Amino acid sequence: MTAPTVFVLSGPNLNRLGTREPEVYGSDTLDDVHAAVEREAHELGLVADCRQTNHEGELIDWLHEAVDAGADVVLNPGAFTHYSYAVRDACAIVTTSGRSLVEVHLSNPASREEFRHVSVVAPVATGTVAGFGLQSYLLALRALV
Repeated sequence: MTAPTVFVLSGPNLNRLGTREPEVYGSDTLDDVHAAVEREAHELGLVADCRQTNHEGELIDWLHEAVDAGADVVLNPGAFTHYSYAVRDACAIVTTSGRSLVEVHLSNPASREEFRHVSVVAPVATGTVAGFGLQSYLLALRALV
């Protein structure tokens, strides 16, 4: 039997992890995150399909692809969290199709600038994990099983 696939999607600027504001986001690179996610997924009996984009439309296409594949999603929407109703609507397609979507953030948006306090994704997500750095992704995977 083939292990279920989980889409692990990261949005804008996450390709700059390790150099972008390490005091906020830590020193782990996106490659470090993906390697840890793939190890954790394997231990949980999952396959992680890790992707990153700086483009809203591409992220939406990947969310649609997850629905079509019957896959759960771990999503760090980056700045799209706070204003992209198009990403929010694609996330709703995931969860209303019977799949789970866990919103992930490396930092705790509620403890940062006021504009980061609102997530348009959270109301349609299955759950949210925030503030634990790279561990946020791993906790999200565990929540799916």
